[in-house]
Amino acid sequence: MTISFQEQWDQWHAAHEKRRADPHGFLAITGLHWLTDTPQRFDDAPGDWSTGPDGVTVALAEGESLTLSDQVITGTHTFAPIAERADVTVTFGDAKIEIAKRGGFDVVRPRHPSSPVLAAYPGTPAFPADEKWQVTGRYVAFDAPQSTTVGSVAEGIEHVYEAPGRIEFDLGGSPRSLTVFNGYLPGTLSVLFTDETSGLTTYAANRSLLIDAPAADGTVTIDFNRAVNLPCAYTEFATCPLPPAGNRLGVAVEAGEKKPD
Repeated sequence: MTISFQEQWDQWHAAHEKRRADPHGFLAITGLHWLTDTPQRFDDAPGDWSTGPDGVTVALAEGESLTLSDQVITGTHTFAPIAERADVTVTFGDAKIEIAKRGGFDVVRPRHPSSPVLAAYPGTPAFPADEKWQVTGRYVAFDAPQSTTVGSVAEGIEHVYEAPGRIEFDLGGSPRSLTVFNGYLPGTLSVLFTDETSGLTTYAANRSLLIDAPAADGTVTIDFNRAVNLPCAYTEFATCPLPPAGNRLGVAVEAGEKKPD
């Protein structure tokens, strides 16, 4: 049985919403804690946390423990240095702690299924799916990947990504282009952008769009119906990147997710 374009989108968005509302997803974060060489204790995590040249250290009090994979951690433990945008996850009770490096700084972000943000999450509104926002474009690779520095919603933080190229397409009766980064799966592309709806009906800082791997001739399908909000649209405990310079479209892209209610 053939399903409509809207029904295909509904199924995709339902799956996306399910991932977003995972008990240990971004909506479950209860704090973004920036580590220094001075041990700190936080209300939402056991132990005293610090960082240094050897990595992040946690000093657990008597009766406190964390689990890393199958290893139970007690006392004082130092994690191996973490690469930029990498992370390690430990658990305690029904909660998890993300230990990560963002913008050159080590952080811990506890994730509790009982998070008020997660408990109150009503779902994300979106524009009706419309095939006119699914356009064909062309991927143009740079001669070499370009190291691209972008800002962050977290004050004082910058992110550096390798941009392999750009996508070119027509939208709203005019030629457009957007710088792209590498996607999560090999060959796929990821784009951060804003447009004339940003700050009005859509989230002001950014929206994200994944693009399947280009065809052999560089052809890509750009489906703005699948533009989604990043975690920073929902929580103050995010370090989401801002779009690179030039990635603002001079047209109102009334497709994809709107800003949260």
